[in-house]
Amino acid sequence: MSRGLTQNGKPATQSDLAELVTDTMTPAPTPSSVAIVVVAAGRGSRAGEGLPKQYRTLAGEPIITHALRALHAGAPQARMLVTIHPDDRALYDAAVARLNPAAQQALLEPVAGGATRQASVKAGLEALAGVAPDLVLIHDCARPFASPALIARAIAAAQTHGAAVPGLAVTDTIKQVDAGGRIESTPPRASLRAVQTPQAFRYALIATAHKLAASTGQMELTDDGAVAEWAGHAVHVFEGDAANMKVTNPEDFAAAEARMMGQLLDIRTGQGFDVHAFTEGDQIWLGGVSIPHTRGLLGHSDADVLMHAVTDAIYGALADGDIGAHFPPSDPQWKGAPSDIFLRHAAQRVRERGGMIAHVDGTVICEAPKVGPHRDAIRAKLAQIMGVDVSRVAVKATTSEQLGFTGRREGVAAMALATVRLPS
Repeated sequence: MSRGLTQNGKPATQSDLAELVTDTMTPAPTPSSVAIVVVAAGRGSRAGEGLPKQYRTLAGEPIITHALRALHAGAPQARMLVTIHPDDRALYDAAVARLNPAAQQALLEPVAGGATRQASVKAGLEALAGVAPDLVLIHDCARPFASPALIARAIAAAQTHGAAVPGLAVTDTIKQVDAGGRIESTPPRASLRAVQTPQAFRYALIATAHKLAASTGQMELTDDGAVAEWAGHAVHVFEGDAANMKVTNPEDFAAAEARMMGQLLDIRTGQGFDVHAFTEGDQIWLGGVSIPHTRGLLGHSDADVLMHAVTDAIYGALADGDIGAHFPPSDPQWKGAPSDIFLRHAAQRVRERGGMIAHVDGTVICEAPKVGPHRDAIRAKLAQIMGVDVSRVAVKATTSEQLGFTGRREGVAAMALATVRLPS
């Protein structure tokens, strides 16, 4: 076991360590509270160019959203605190907005992480001081597949042992090599474990250990189990989960995407149709975009005929009623309401069921105004509201060859199809 260093750089004695950690060695009471620190401040450079990896999408949603959803499902009683890069607040806010209300309620205000993982964890632990949980789990957000069973084992191990990490038996032969690549030793596999997260601790124990490590300049420890071990604590290894993969390289993204899509095998299609008559006005709303016109559209809300059709198509794919069932026109609060409220709700219903919107195809039917010049803006707006990539949204327009009410320029109609994938 390695030893800490005092502030003057000399090796810390056993009494030095004991002075700082004695109060964390007493048996833990039955835990009344659990918190989870989620580390998400890194840049993820090994994942390639683009957004930091925690905000890149898998099956249509950011990795961090998947990770937080999994943690909340496994420990709904726990408060969650995320350490983020100071430049990523807008990305973070957009990602957590996709969580259900209960998961959002479990989130504490995020804190800025540090230059290293260890510094980020320390910042998160310090931010939990006001909560003072009995136990804390520390999890890398690049692991979006943490199962409820794994989380339950972590909590139980922390309660029993005070410091515990999930580990997997090593199946490959491991070689220790020198700088030139020559083998120096072959450790026996039976004693080796590949360590994962969430790692689990009594809060006072790990918070004190991180404080001690930082105060002595020991900031290159690669996981929290190592921090606890360095500070003089025995660290237990409990059963990990082979499915709890870490997404690091482009190849990992491909594997994780395939795995998530493979879990969404219940593929459904819904259709929507809506009509609104022209009235006095100088613009109409189509897909969340204001289009200048000689007339407006008449409706209880903002009469966005395309967005209404898309919304009903999503509800239809879920067999979840229609706009009128969720937002009754008899309710005055929806009079003049922007239709993005309805579409956001429909998209959230998909996410609450663990699914994704795979594709939306909308068609506007009218003689005027011309939709083509606004097509890309409409696609982008619909994609943003639903929280999907714009490549999953198609918008078309046609006339009715001057036939029917649209041909007589009495109103606008819209049709939409939505393909939704749900867990099988």
